[in-house]
Amino acid sequence: MDAYELGVLARGMMVETTAWSAKDVFVMGSAEASDIPIYLASSADPGPVGGLSDQQKAWLAAQKFSGAAKRHLLIPGPDGGIGSVVLGVGDGQQGEPSGPSEMLTGLLSASLPAGTYRLAADAGTMDLAELAWALGGYSFFRYRRKENCAERARLRIAEAGAARVINTAEAVWLGRDLINTPASDMGPGDIEAAVRELAARHGAAVSVVAGDDLLAQNFPMIHAVGRASPRPPRLIDLTWGPAGAPKITLVGKGITFDTGGLDIKPASAMLLMKKDMGGAATALALAHMIMGQRLKCRLRVIIPTAENSVGGDAFRPGDVLTSRAGMSVEIGNTDAEGRLVLADALALADSDEPDSIFVFATLTGAARSALGPDLPAFFTDDEDLGHKLPPLAASIGDPLWRMPLWSGYRRHLDSDIADMNNVWESPFAGAITAALFLKRFVSKARRFAHFDLYGWRPAARPLGPKGGEPQTARAVMEHLKRELAS
Repeated sequence: MDAYELGVLARGMMVETTAWSAKDVFVMGSAEASDIPIYLASSADPGPVGGLSDQQKAWLAAQKFSGAAKRHLLIPGPDGGIGSVVLGVGDGQQGEPSGPSEMLTGLLSASLPAGTYRLAADAGTMDLAELAWALGGYSFFRYRRKENCAERARLRIAEAGAARVINTAEAVWLGRDLINTPASDMGPGDIEAAVRELAARHGAAVSVVAGDDLLAQNFPMIHAVGRASPRPPRLIDLTWGPAGAPKITLVGKGITFDTGGLDIKPASAMLLMKKDMGGAATALALAHMIMGQRLKCRLRVIIPTAENSVGGDAFRPGDVLTSRAGMSVEIGNTDAEGRLVLADALALADSDEPDSIFVFATLTGAARSALGPDLPAFFTDDEDLGHKLPPLAASIGDPLWRMPLWSGYRRHLDSDIADMNNVWESPFAGAITAALFLKRFVSKARRFAHFDLYGWRPAARPLGPKGGEPQTARAVMEHLKRELAS
């Protein structure tokens, strides 16, 4: 693949997924006279848009264009074609779900007529606007004929500096494709294939422990969660980067479908359970950014992946499992399986004494009840990270919200017969108790951060269509870039 190819790493089990290239959304090179300019207009002063003639400004006035956020207007040129485009940005801070309004350019890539466009020089933070264009132009077409990309709107971008925008868009598209693919084509083996393809592209190493070997190599809870499925569970371990560099470890929940196990979910609650591997998809999206942009770190990605099925060999409510860390866990609910597979993965991650462990998981409905689908819950024991990450995340349209690792709730995970229970039988503080459960398996890492995300966009928005979304990946990447450069 060359530097401009955008798309999922499509080969082997992933061969039918999205395979976009830069030419589908971008045109590389210097501006040409035939390019259609895109101007941004604020609600405070929509009239004097730079570069427009008096006649074009009169057209804006005649259309009662006010610069309101998300409204765009096509302005005719002398030949009757499209002369320019004006996008309303409101007060300048109305990007969605947060961030500067230049991210509203994501609306345009999927809605403008075919042609080559360019952003006017005063289009704010240019790389955010370009990235938004790519994110808004995403489409998942594995199960339908790919639309004719020759008839799409494309944005002109300069080759200098484009690699970072392209890599970030590619990483997000990778995460979206993985989440959007149904469980029929996205089992534990398919996740392994995607990891191996990503590793091959970046020169990373991969090791895998699968099936009954999980018991032999002391990953008992991953095995227990996945043993009822005919598709064997596994622990996938990717490493990249030089020894001696800061150790960054990503752990992603890879439950490829969650029936709830013997505590089975109602049918309506299973409709989106293909996205229960959204944590793994997010970890892989972030890993693609880290490796593609060559951050100076020793990266490790650990993905416990399994299918939580109903069968004669399914683990049961009331069972007691012994974790990799040696702690025993009473099963209060088989539908709280994600934290079990993560516990074994975290014990492995922590044994390496990394500088940072970042955990990504579609873990609790409680987090969604508290914060809704757009705002992942964020837990950390590092006050500096807790202070810096939320405003940084909001500024690039990838928001999150810090919630407390409230030690007073640890007692709610007590068990009468084991070291702990996997749930608190109460409707209260479910996201916090889940985060506290995970934290019990991390003691040697310098920093712990857990992201309880939804992994799904319920409706089309400027940064993408309805469907899978690797939330928080861009936010963590932005933080790591700044931290590792200092």
